[in-house]
Amino acid sequence: MARHYNNKYQKKSQETVFTVREDAQLMEFLMKAMDGISRSKVKKMLSHDTVHVNDRVVSQHDFQLKPNMRVSIKKSTEGSRFKNFWVKIVFEDNDIIVADKKPGILSSSTSPKDESVKSILNYYLDSTHQHANAHTVHRLDKFTSGLIIFAKSKKVALKFEEDWKERVYDRRYVALVHGELPKSQGTVASWLKDDSHYVTHSSQEDNGGKYAVTHYKKLKSGNGYSLVELQLETGRKNQIRVHLQDLGCPVVGDLKYGDGSDPIHRLGLHAYKLCFKHPVTGEDLKFETDIPKSFYFFEDNGQQSTNNRR
Repeated sequence: MARHYNNKYQKKSQETVFTVREDAQLMEFLMKAMDGISRSKVKKMLSHDTVHVNDRVVSQHDFQLKPNMRVSIKKSTEGSRFKNFWVKIVFEDNDIIVADKKPGILSSSTSPKDESVKSILNYYLDSTHQHANAHTVHRLDKFTSGLIIFAKSKKVALKFEEDWKERVYDRRYVALVHGELPKSQGTVASWLKDDSHYVTHSSQEDNGGKYAVTHYKKLKSGNGYSLVELQLETGRKNQIRVHLQDLGCPVVGDLKYGDGSDPIHRLGLHAYKLCFKHPVTGEDLKFETDIPKSFYFFEDNGQQSTNNRR
């Protein structure tokens, strides 16, 4: 079915405004609405935080647009954009921030000496005079990259906490692992419990720990490595890393639950997809980031690989 867009737009000083007529992804919409602008130029606009949807900054190219949404292109002034090596804001409104974090930084920390995504966002909120603080909604391990949510108030954070499983209905990771999975897709379920040295142990019988369920699907494999998509049914500490260890396919770069090898010089785990219902507006929000290019390193030695990409 053909999509129709409103290609007539109005200019308000330094702002260009479009109205969405049919469901579309943001990249596709802008390329058609702006008379065939190139994909690279749209990506540049998104990376510079000049694209707003209903007055919210959106940098995700496949953000899902709905009819009657207002898409505006605003010229930004120098210094007005949030820039940080560790953190990129992909969505922000009056209540929440969705960020994409790099590996190597804590999600949050109780020590003021330790820089974290939370401390960086608090500095940003203070410098932009928003009279708000970043409240932790969920966490990613220090060496895991990807999408993470912060609330701008304790009240909004509690809304997530009270109804987490229903509100956050799809969280997916991608992992680069050693070896071949026993099946192309399946489920791992076990009880997870930490010992006195903070090492998480998995048991098929109730060991007094927390029950954890992880669904997995092979995307690609070759040369002794596999790229795996993981969908969480529960969100336990170290769940993915321990369950992949159970499958005999530990995450590369995982010194705690792996075999010690580090071919891409980082932990091969990335939180790439996040879907949830907005805690205040009820809006259905879906975010997805690109899989890090380094996760495909095993293709570069010229040998044939098995392609199971989505």
